[in-house]
Parts: sequence; C-alpha cells; structure tokens
Amino acid sequence: MARQRRRRGRRSRGLLTLVLLCALCAGFFWWSNHTLEVRVFTFSSPRLPEGFDGCVIVQLSDLHGALFGEDNRDLIDRVRAAGPDYIFLTGDLQDQYRQTPRSYSVSLGRSLAEIAPTYFITGNHEWAFPDVPGLKRELEAAGVTVLSNECTVLERGGGTLVLAGVDDPNGYADQKTPEALAEEIRAAFGDPFWLLLAHRNNYFERTYSRLGADLVITGHGHGGLIRLPFTDGLVSVERTFFPSYTAGFYSANGGELFVSRGLGNSGRTFRLFNRPEVVVLTLERG
Repeated sequence: MARQRRRRGRRSRGLLTLVLLCALCAGFFWWSNHTLEVRVFTFSSPRLPEGFDGCVIVQLSDLHGALFGEDNRDLIDRVRAAGPDYIFLTGDLQDQYRQTPRSYSVSLGRSLAEIAPTYFITGNHEWAFPDVPGLKRELEAAGVTVLSNECTVLERGGGTLVLAGVDDPNGYADQKTPEALAEEIRAAFGDPFWLLLAHRNNYFERTYSRLGADLVITGHGHGGLIRLPFTDGLVSVERTFFPSYTAGFYSANGGELFVSRGLGNSGRTFRLFNRPEVVVLTLERG
C-alpha cells in the first residue's frame, strides 16, 4: 500500500512538472511574439552632413496588422519615447492572409506622423491588396510622406541629405527601376549623402548595394523567424534554411545595409528568440 502511494505521488509530481513546463513554454512563446524590444543602433559615416550628426531615426517594419496595446498604443508610446527626428516605415503594414483593413495602416500612420516626419514605402503584402494608389493617398492625407520610386531632401541643423524610397518589386511592371532612380539622384544632386528605403533585404546584394546609397534600410526578413546561436536565422520568409541579411548591419559591393527584424508575423508564421523589434538608429558623423 505504501509503495502504491509513493508511485502515485511520483506520477502526480511528474504530471505537475509537465504542466508547469508546458505553461512556461506557452508563456515564453507568447512573450517572444507579442512583447516589444527596443534596439538601439548607430551608423557612422564621414560623409554624413554635420547637421545630421546625432539624428535619430525610428524604423518600423513588417507589422502585418499586429497590435501592441489598444490601437497600437504601446508601440506608439515606445516610438515617442525614442524622440525620433524621423520615422521610416519600410513596408508590410498590412498582411494579405489576415486581410488587414486599410484603416489599420492609416490610423497608425496618422499617430506616428504626429510624433515626427514619417516616410513610407510599400512591401510585397501591400501589393496583394487592390487599390494601392488609394492606400498611398490615404496615408498622405494622414500626414505620411509616401516615397514611390522617388526622393526628397531632408534638412537638419543647416545640413541636407537625400532620402529615396522604392516600391516593392511586386508593384506595377512598368515602374521606375532602382537604377533609374539612382541616376536621377546623381543627375540632380551630384554625389550627396543619401539613404535608400527598400522593403526586400534579399535584393541588397544583387541590386541595392550597387546603387551608391550610403545606407540601404530594409525589412522583409523577419529576423530569420527563429534565431539560433551563431546563425542569421533558421528559416527565411521564402522558406529557405539559414538565410542571410536578416537583422542588423551588412556590407556588400561597397554598399551598406541595415535590416530590421520587424514587428509582426505573416499568416501562420511565428517568432522564436526573435522578439518584435522597434529600431532606434542614430546617425553619427565620423
């Protein structure tokens, strides 16, 4: 009888341990996918105009309709606390699998534009929806500057730089190429310090790195979804193993790249050891 009680006691303890372990794993999984991580980076260049030394940029990418707090209040508060001079939205605010309403992007864009000048480029998911021109018009009306294969001049502290943005390749077949945009920048400004906003990280090596931008800023890679030690992520969004160019800084062909891990998930994907990321990027002269 005593032996049976001990056996039942061991089974009960084993079951309790299993339940606690499952609860911890579930909590960690939720935490990995729903809690914001603010990560601070610095990009240094001797070509940076003096007026932009110390300029703070917040980059948000790949939200895919995610919510952090009611009406994204937690996300907006984190952005405001960073004190940005500019906010860059590098595509995939919407998600084709969740059919994110356009009002989501417009509402978020309006809130961000009240904090700092905000710039948007399309990602591949925006082009899965009808009427992309309508989305762009509504974002512009909400105070967001949309860059569609074009550039603008930013001014700060008596200095200027060129900010360019390209539509995702899923856009119109006859859209201006990144190479043509780079030629226009050189023709208009000579050899300026310029930043390029582009959605797709995996176009950097073969295309964006060769354009002459001082820094290309992208998303799309989702940090490789599952980030394991000594890897750049386990699975790409294209479902290939051990991708590159998924998070942080990279160099190729004389070009420099920064990739955000992004904030949301698309469809049934999930994050592990790869929390949603708010990027705070400071430009530094030197």
